[in-house]
Amino acid sequence: MNFDLSDEQSLLQDTVRRWAGATYPGLEQLAAARGEPLGFSEARWNELAELGLLALPFAEADGGFGGGPVEVLVVAEALGRALAPEPYFASVVLGGGALRLAASQAQKDALLPGLMDGSSRLAFAHSEAQARYDLQDVATTARPVEGGFRLDGRKSVVLNADAATMLVVSARTSGARRDDDGITLFLVPADAA
Repeated sequence: MNFDLSDEQSLLQDTVRRWAGATYPGLEQLAAARGEPLGFSEARWNELAELGLLALPFAEADGGFGGGPVEVLVVAEALGRALAPEPYFASVVLGGGALRLAASQAQKDALLPGLMDGSSRLAFAHSEAQARYDLQDVATTARPVEGGFRLDGRKSVVLNADAATMLVVSARTSGARRDDDGITLFLVPADAA
């Protein structure tokens, strides 16, 4: 089995490494970016969008580049090497991954353009204190109310929530806390949470 990167993947790796190395050549640049109100530079986030990296894992039919897990890991590794503070993992991989797998086409049409052009950011609100690493253990509930749903519960970890414009929140619409079924993902404007 060949584990070498393809020519395209190697080019992607080189591009992201060069960008990250030039953007964050030392601790001073990292400290400056982390000192921004969101913990990263919005200008740098927009540069990632211009490079097409925010659109990488999404289907071409949705305006993305159709990259797979290897391409996403190449980007994550290159950003990680430079300790880049941009919320790529939280927004594109986790939040965007939830959209890619579970959103309706209408939701994708409404949300993916902003995610891919950098004007919006997602955070995936799933972890709960009692759950540890059990993804089925969701105590947050959602009940229908006029005009939508009311979510009740608490999430213990939401990566980059401060920078998000939209949250993807897991909540139980039926069943008991650890049931296999009954977990629904809700899109919640970050300023409503």
